Amino acid sequence: MKHQIFPALLLSIVIALPGFTQTSPNSGAQPAATGAAAQTEDVPRLDPLLPPDTDFWEGKEPNLKNLITQPITTKGYVRRLTTPIQDRLNELNELTNANKSMIKDVDARAQRGIQLASERVTEADQHATDATNKAQAANLATDQLTTRVSSAEQSVGALSQFKEGAQTEIRFRPGESVLSKQAKDALDQMASPLRDQRGYVVEVRSYAPGRGQAAIASSQKMADAVVRYLVLNHQVPLFRIHVLSMGNPPVAQDSTTARRTGGGRVEISLLQNELVGSTQH
Repeated sequence: MKHQIFPALLLSIVIALPGFTQTSPNSGAQPAATGAAAQTEDVPRLDPLLPPDTDFWEGKEPNLKNLITQPITTKGYVRRLTTPIQDRLNELNELTNANKSMIKDVDARAQRGIQLASERVTEADQHATDATNKAQAANLATDQLTTRVSSAEQSVGALSQFKEGAQTEIRFRPGESVLSKQAKDALDQMASPLRDQRGYVVEVRSYAPGRGQAAIASSQKMADAVVRYLVLNHQVPLFRIHVLSMGNPPVAQDSTTARRTGGGRVEISLLQNELVGSTQH
């Protein structure tokens, strides 16, 4: 009885072993398929591992003799089982290397972009600083120009604020335009203080008897004599002398000072600007 049970038990194990060896790879394929479905769309999908095409018996009849004569762990059998796994590992290594290369390239481009952006920001800051400096320089120049214009306006305004100073009158005999000693002394007394002054104007108005252009020409000669003496003897600049030949103008009826004269006369008035004179050297 015992001899009959042992062969039966051994035969059952032999019959069940091929089914176990064929279903074992499929049990590992299900998690692989599930893991592949969980991958994102950016990662390439890999086909699940399939069991080897040949069974354990390699086409031989499953019996006790073949079980004993054919070891389970033959090199060919192991190679057939491990080759797909090795191929999948190689594919995973290639994908890993490709991902590393892509990540490295993206990182390099990101670093380059950050560097370019930093350079642009620095350049923009430099331009802004230059523009600020130029604006400040322009404002300073504007302020200086405004100050100069204000000073010029004050000076021009001061030019019109002349005060009447010394006055003298030179008389000439009828028909003559030569300065007498008395006339020269009067001109010396007026012009001597002007040697070191700048803010002044000498006004020369001449009158002569007669009528029309003849009187104007005669009064012009007498004025020229006065101007010539001031320029040659006292170095008074010509641009500071204002001459007006009046001829023999009619006298207003209500005038008590002006009157027609038989001889010629020249009135010299000194107009001084104290502000301009004090600022000149």
